[in-house]
Amino acid sequence: MQFDDDADLDTSEVNDARGSRIPGGRATVGGGIVGVVALLLGLFFGVGPEQLGLSSDTTTPGARSSSQAQVNQSCRTGSDANTKDDCRIVAVVNSVQDYWSQELPRRGSRYSSARTVFFTGGVNTACGTATSAVGPFYCPGDRQVYLDLGFFDELRTKFGSSGGPFAQAYVVAHEYGHHIQNLTGTLSRSQDGRRGAESNAVKVELQADCYAGVWARRATTTPDKASGRPLLARLTDQDIKDGLDAAAAVGDDRIQQKFQGRVTPETWTHGSAHQRQQWFYTGYRAGDMARCDTFAR
Repeated sequence: MQFDDDADLDTSEVNDARGSRIPGGRATVGGGIVGVVALLLGLFFGVGPEQLGLSSDTTTPGARSSSQAQVNQSCRTGSDANTKDDCRIVAVVNSVQDYWSQELPRRGSRYSSARTVFFTGGVNTACGTATSAVGPFYCPGDRQVYLDLGFFDELRTKFGSSGGPFAQAYVVAHEYGHHIQNLTGTLSRSQDGRRGAESNAVKVELQADCYAGVWARRATTTPDKASGRPLLARLTDQDIKDGLDAAAAVGDDRIQQKFQGRVTPETWTHGSAHQRQQWFYTGYRAGDMARCDTFAR
């Protein structure tokens, strides 16, 4: 995974709130999933903490911390993205939004940008107060993606992903897939109160996987809005394998087997390892969001 060394990064698309205190007290984690899986299933790529029963606090992240100034200073070019983890995420956010800001208008829809918030420990959002245990998530209430960068270490060490830079990119692109669903009206279909392998909640998550694959296919040919050249210069077969491996690692069946010793499809919220790989690869192979209609299959 290689970014154009000379490309300019747009750090305004990221709010680095690491080190900021959470107004209003301690963050809470809850959930309607019974047993040990209650927390674990909330870890991965959820639509937002409101689905996990988190508090309904409507405060937004605190003032931009000194970490923001550091990101602004250190993440200037694609060369920085190729050598620094924080800057790589900034570049992925830029690339994902470059693609969707061009693709949605071609399909007659308007794209509005969504910032990514870096946080540690906990964060207040329009969807409630969340801790890092929730993992990466998108909040439709404020149209922002929330990410504790420490999650990527856990993805590898606790859940067996092979890791790699593109595994991180897959996570970010999945969350922006939820933003696309929010803009196009699909996201609300997950709120039918059902769980299980055939539920709308699972179909929404699989569609976000598919949208991540679509971006991956188109990223190296999508011009950056500033330079006119693609920000992401190269993806290798190994990068795509790392993405597929990350998708499998967070399949409901893999998580349940690992942490509760049995698989219970009736409680699934995100889909099996095979489904997640299948839909990511469907998007990658087709490069067309129209092929991501998980509700029709």
